[in-house]
Amino acid sequence: MVKISKWAVAILVWGFLFRLSIATFLQPGYDETYYYLYTLYPNWSYFDHPPLVSLVTGFGIWLTGGEVSQLTIRLGTVILYTGTLFLFYLTSARLFTTKVATLSLAIVTTIPFFQIGFGILTLPDSPLIFFWTASLCVAAHEFFPSDREQLSENHQTPYKPTFRLAILGLLVGLACMGKYHGFLLGFGLIIFCTLSPRHRSVWRSNWTLGSIGLFLLAISPLLIWNYQYDWVSFRFQSARAVPNSGYRVGDLLVTFLVGVGYMFPTFGFPLWWVSLRTSFQLFQAGKFRIHQLELEPIQQKQLLILSIAVPVFLTFTLMGGYRQILPSWHMPGFFTATLLLGQQMSLVQSQHPIRIRNWLWGSGMAIFLILTLALLHVTDGLVQKGGDRSILGGFWAAKDDPSTQLVDIQQLRRGVASSDLLNTAIKQSSFIFSNNFFLAGQVAMALAPLEHKPITAFDRDLRGFAFWESAIPWLGKDALYVTSEQFQEPLSKYDGYFQSITKLADVPIMRGGEVVQIFQIYRCSNLLKTYPRPYGIS
Repeated sequence: MVKISKWAVAILVWGFLFRLSIATFLQPGYDETYYYLYTLYPNWSYFDHPPLVSLVTGFGIWLTGGEVSQLTIRLGTVILYTGTLFLFYLTSARLFTTKVATLSLAIVTTIPFFQIGFGILTLPDSPLIFFWTASLCVAAHEFFPSDREQLSENHQTPYKPTFRLAILGLLVGLACMGKYHGFLLGFGLIIFCTLSPRHRSVWRSNWTLGSIGLFLLAISPLLIWNYQYDWVSFRFQSARAVPNSGYRVGDLLVTFLVGVGYMFPTFGFPLWWVSLRTSFQLFQAGKFRIHQLELEPIQQKQLLILSIAVPVFLTFTLMGGYRQILPSWHMPGFFTATLLLGQQMSLVQSQHPIRIRNWLWGSGMAIFLILTLALLHVTDGLVQKGGDRSILGGFWAAKDDPSTQLVDIQQLRRGVASSDLLNTAIKQSSFIFSNNFFLAGQVAMALAPLEHKPITAFDRDLRGFAFWESAIPWLGKDALYVTSEQFQEPLSKYDGYFQSITKLADVPIMRGGEVVQIFQIYRCSNLLKTYPRPYGIS
């Protein structure tokens, strides 16, 4: 049984409270409001992601009896990531020592993208990384049993697959139900079992058949939904990996540096260094002869980590040379590689404890300050020109500040609720639509407590809206059209679709005493024909 250190408990509690604070005050992002819509349309799966993000997003809403806010849609993520960190600690302790595990936990808790992308925002990455880490934990127990850990290379007893192999298949399947990256996790485990001669016996074990069976059972909802809709999710996601232009080394460099920046340079560069350095050492140690890879026990553990981590972060980083990638795409690989960074820094700590202490505490304090200032700016306009809470009058005009795209949904809700005209218009409308799928998510969150009306998007990029409801029942019905000044399109886009379109009101969004965004609301009478859908149900 792994003993949990007091420092580890303190880190887990601190991380939970810090993430909970940010989740409470940070306005919801585009993707988050869109995933809120998932909770309104429960299904086996969705057009752009598997279904678990719906459960994680809905957890806080269901727990509070239907309250819709940035905290309730994130509460599941904040709690789940605490479980992820605990499993990460257990994995590191199993592979190395509790000292390494505590240091690794401190590192992974401090890295800013991991905190935000995995631990605060409600994204598919939250359930992905939980089951990803659970898989790592089970793999560590399965491939490195405790009663053999201390045996030397020449006296290792043969590895015998156990029931944990079947559990591993189930967990990898659940990771796939969080995000399609889970398939890369399975690929990494296959690489490890193929490269490590000691673990190739998995291919002759009945437990492997059980693992495959439980894996298929776990992803069956995903397969059923895609079968019903001509495998549209797999086609959509795979198309994003296909080059749409020539390769650009400059874009590759930008992708590399942006990834390092999101992790913070004092962690990003060391993660690349330790991963590549350890990979090179393993190549040298065994000369990577596929049929006879001679590795010591500690190197076998490093091989497990690298087999899962490197294909993910290296593939998506290289992909950045021919298309723009999202920061979250390669982060599960770096998250896994943090196990190696913790081990390496533990070795350095034994000789230079002050140096490691200053590195970790200095990085942590800098990140804490940056995130705090960023939160204050997003919520109160700390550096916004003309803002009544800005520093020295501000430095950044609201019209040039992308953070204003994060909408205070409670303020939008109050603005609509205070207007008798808008309340009457909502009641008289059969449905609500916007000109963008993520704007529709913001509107849905804002109006949720006021009136339950179907909501959709009339646009070429419909995402899940194309599969949630048919547009035919809305023919001849009145609608409310809600857009924002920042993303407004000419009303001519809807010429011929409604008998008339009349503007009702503007709802301003304030920050720091300044108007930073305006929502525009229109009454649309009598839908004459359905808006064209490039995919989905008619």
